[in-house]
Formats: sequence, C-alpha cells, structure tokens
Amino acid sequence: MSNEKVYQMDFQKVYHLLVTKAEKKGRTREEVDQVTRWLTGYSQEELDGMAQGAVSYGDFFRNAPALNENRKLIKGVVCGVRVEDIEEPLMQEIRYLDKLVDELAKGKPMDKILRKP
Repeated sequence: MSNEKVYQMDFQKVYHLLVTKAEKKGRTREEVDQVTRWLTGYSQEELDGMAQGAVSYGDFFRNAPALNENRKLIKGVVCGVRVEDIEEPLMQEIRYLDKLVDELAKGKPMDKILRKP
C-alpha cells in the first residue's frame, strides 16, 4: 500500500482497528487513548471528536498539537520495518503509534510504553 493511500485512510476506521487490537489482548480503549494522547498532544475531547468525525489519518498527525519529543525513543519493528529507519516523517509518526499499540497489546507496562529519556 502506498504512503498516500495510508494518509488518506479514515482516522475513525484506523482508530477502531487499533482499539480492537488492544482489546483482543485484554487492554482497554482508555489505554489506547492514553498512548495516542502521549504521542500526539491531543486532549481526550479532541481525540473523541476525531474518532467520531471525518478526518484522514494523515491529517490526524499533520495537525497534532504537540508531538511528544520522546517519541524518537521508540525503536523496533512494526510491519516488518524498523520505525527508527523510516525516512518519510509522516509515515514514521504513523508507525510510532502502531508500535505503541503493538507494545500495549503485547502486555508491556504503560510506564515502559510511555518513554522517558
């Protein structure tokens, strides 16, 4: 799938898939929201609005109010690609969220998921 197709995906649908993935592994929507807010700087109200609205996945990240500076500490493989090696900045932001939700689903403790320098 091309990057542009990913950027045009409906955030509402992607968000639902991320929540479902976490819930299947015994985690909660609230935890998905927590890692998403940590990464992007959105408030819970803003996140709730976008999860119900019509915003593209690319715009969700392009318009993020305060991308967490510690997101660069996120390392590892998601979808067969090392997140730290992704050259396209917007795709890297998207994969950071994928990696955080993967870690959540794998049972990693929240204090480890929310990187601290």
